[in-house]
Amino acid sequence: MNTKAIVYTSNTGYTAEYAKILGEKAGLPVYSLDEAEKNVPEKSEIIYLGWVMAFRIQGYEKAAKLYNIAVLCGVCLGTTGSLIGEIRKAQKVDESMPLFTLQGGFDMNKLRGVNKFIMKIMKKILTNQITAKDEQTDDDRTILRLLNEGGSCVREENLSPVLDLIKE
Repeated sequence: MNTKAIVYTSNTGYTAEYAKILGEKAGLPVYSLDEAEKNVPEKSEIIYLGWVMAFRIQGYEKAAKLYNIAVLCGVCLGTTGSLIGEIRKAQKVDESMPLFTLQGGFDMNKLRGVNKFIMKIMKKILTNQITAKDEQTDDDRTILRLLNEGGSCVREENLSPVLDLIKE
């Protein structure tokens, strides 16, 4: 890999946290997508991280027009490694693109405008779906806790598969 930078789009800070950890571990500069436009030459190879909404990685399309994305990461409520098929399909990400998901966090107080409105609705829907299950998994309980109490699941170890790929 000839990666020049880690580039990200973050809404409430969890994606930015992952980007900073990844940049530190990989020895690469880290930029928000807006900062990258001023600091990273177009068509450079990057690792892109964005937050997930409706199985779509936010900022991905803009980043893909500007840069050669070598690795794509989506930060979501779901468990690290989940939702990859759904994101590939919704985002139309080719199978050849290395795609990872990372469990982020949730804080309703950090959301604004339409995103806050949407998440209030999604919180009710997800809570109802999970509590209606006969048996809840550990992942279900984690998502319920995040939705109802807020919190972060950002962990360096969640980035292990991404770091392993970069080191190859």
